[in-house]
Amino acid sequence: MTTRAHQATPGQAGAGPRVRRPFLVQVAELRRQPGTTRHEHREGPIPDLGAVSVAVPEGAPVVADLTLASYPGGISATGVVTAPWEGECRRCGGPVRGAVEARVRERYAPEQGAGRDEEAYPLSGDELDLEPLARDAVILELPLAPLCSEACLGLCPTCGANRNTEPCACAPTVDPRWSALDALREPDTRP
Repeated sequence: MTTRAHQATPGQAGAGPRVRRPFLVQVAELRRQPGTTRHEHREGPIPDLGAVSVAVPEGAPVVADLTLASYPGGISATGVVTAPWEGECRRCGGPVRGAVEARVRERYAPEQGAGRDEEAYPLSGDELDLEPLARDAVILELPLAPLCSEACLGLCPTCGANRNTEPCACAPTVDPRWSALDALREPDTRP
């Protein structure tokens, strides 16, 4: 008995292990009957999915839970894409973890022909690839500057101590550009 991961791809009998494409959906039946819908739950890793200080861990599953609906000339995909992420806290540099949940509503249309929908994802024949949609949805929802907590005290700019875990005795720095305003303070509040 062969497993799905070791089946030959169609048209390539005995061609060796098949590359698994969990986000590839066959939509021939949907395209034949405009107005029909179908639920798709697809899950799998998407390599190199991240931004500057955050990323989806390699091998972690990205989940697309979508309703596909056919319309004359294309297919719409509506639902939710979720994925875990890891990164560094923008204040203290410590590890941060979380999950994104992106609501999506996108269109797929044929790549060629009159009236081409430039804003739609490409629809190649009877196959619909949900991976670009899932990748875009996750990238847009990843936090740009994550925090380990809203109360994070960050690092001391003078000695570099993590003020969340150890005390810092450094005096607060005073920006000399604001020193002229010190004359406006009440006499008992001057440093």
